[in-house]
Amino acid sequence: MVLNLAVNLTPLRRWQHIAPLTWDFTVMKRIALVAVLALVGVTLFTPWLFGQARGTQTASRLEAPYPLTFPDDFAWGVAVAAQHVEHQQPSDWTAFERRVILERKTGTGDQPGQAKSGHIRDLDKYPQEVRQKKVDFDSRYASDFQELAELGLNSYRFSLSWARLFPRADMTEPDPDGVAFYQDVIAAAKANGLEPHVSLFHFSTPQWFWEEQDGQRGWERPDALTHWRRYVEAVSQLLGPEIDYWCTLNEPMVYVLWGYIEGIFPPLEQRAGPVDVAPVVAQLLRAHADAYRILHTDAEARDQLISVGLTQHTRAFEPWRNWHPIDRLTAEFVQQAFIWDVFDAIESGRYAMTNTDFTADIDGLAGTQDYVGINYYGRFYVQMDIDAMAAGPVTHTRDPSDPNELTSDLGWALYPIGFSDVLSEAWMRYGKPIQILENGIADAAQPDSLRQTFMVSHLREVWYTMNVLGVDIDGYFHWSHLDNFEWAEGFGPRFGLFAVDYDNDFARTPRDSAGVYAEIIRAGISDAMWAQHRGPF
Repeated sequence: MVLNLAVNLTPLRRWQHIAPLTWDFTVMKRIALVAVLALVGVTLFTPWLFGQARGTQTASRLEAPYPLTFPDDFAWGVAVAAQHVEHQQPSDWTAFERRVILERKTGTGDQPGQAKSGHIRDLDKYPQEVRQKKVDFDSRYASDFQELAELGLNSYRFSLSWARLFPRADMTEPDPDGVAFYQDVIAAAKANGLEPHVSLFHFSTPQWFWEEQDGQRGWERPDALTHWRRYVEAVSQLLGPEIDYWCTLNEPMVYVLWGYIEGIFPPLEQRAGPVDVAPVVAQLLRAHADAYRILHTDAEARDQLISVGLTQHTRAFEPWRNWHPIDRLTAEFVQQAFIWDVFDAIESGRYAMTNTDFTADIDGLAGTQDYVGINYYGRFYVQMDIDAMAAGPVTHTRDPSDPNELTSDLGWALYPIGFSDVLSEAWMRYGKPIQILENGIADAAQPDSLRQTFMVSHLREVWYTMNVLGVDIDGYFHWSHLDNFEWAEGFGPRFGLFAVDYDNDFARTPRDSAGVYAEIIRAGISDAMWAQHRGPF
């Protein structure tokens, strides 16, 4: 999952400061902004600028007859990433994890959700077998799929390990064992009635891709797209006949933020500002365009209908001080930069990073999304002070004025209404079917009452968005199937519908939320279920 955000932003799931990515003011721009705000503040837009106190904003808008049921062809799934669950391959993340152990960099921030560059939280507390096998998916996927089928799921989202297929840079054909592994995984999923939804890039790349060529690493290497196209062509030809649903890139803005601004993900860069990372975003969009073309060309040749897109990490970005015009305006800018700039570029073929002068026309990009992929994890509060504009906006994960605000184990506030707002805006902007490819929460408790509240309240908003607002949503994938390795947060956050016992041979135990999910799939959300699991919503 990912800002982990994962920001998981699963993945941003973790960011605290996003200034470098979203703000690039000159002195004159700052002066102009203040002048415009002063003018606007005395116009008809005063109610918007100085609106009512924010309050909790959690009460559901939905009043409808129960049960709230979903279409028969709705995709019900769970999601995982290769680096999270598979046996370790020679990837950049594997190299990073080994370095962390050798250098004893296993502390990361004062509390969960505050990652520190070059560190992975508490990685040394887990034995080498766990670090190597993760959740031992390689040995257990067949039984895992059977358990999911018994819950009533019909879909499964997973990513391919580029490093597993191309462990060396000089390879022109993928490793046969790697191909056989994924062929077996796909066959096992289908045998259990699970439609595979495959992601090509979910934050990890081969270790050799991280090594320098002509002074550049990763996606900035001069041969990056050549290697990417070789990987996608092999996957399309060898696995494509069995795959109808593809995600090219998972949360590209999370990857750029954590990999090139904060230095939390490989390649562990810490660039100065947005202009320094905008070319990386443009390169990722070129990679997406290449993958879209390759996948569709191959599929058309075999008369196969496929659906290809990418997915963005989304949040409801709200003003820290609802009465403050600059906080309100900044929240709009941050949301545009972090979520919509990428989708806008895919529609138009031109990437323009908000609040910078950077633009790039990308050949073959326009119109390369058959669906809009949405990952949603709650809300952030955005604060901008006039005397600190050069530093940029600061985000907060929770509202200190609301002591009853529900938060996950990572400190992320629950905000189901924001889910509907993001989904409906995506529909209004692009008019494309939406796939919810991640939605979940870190909750280690048993019973996991918070996850149950999260799931019921968020799926209730999905129903509302579909049936009241008329938004076309094709499916919902819960993050995650299993407790797993959550990037710089290590093995601590527990996102799984199934708990994993790392001290007992990776034994799986379904959490109570798995049963709730199964009941929603089978019969929808009943009034009794809503009364039991609604929490403060």
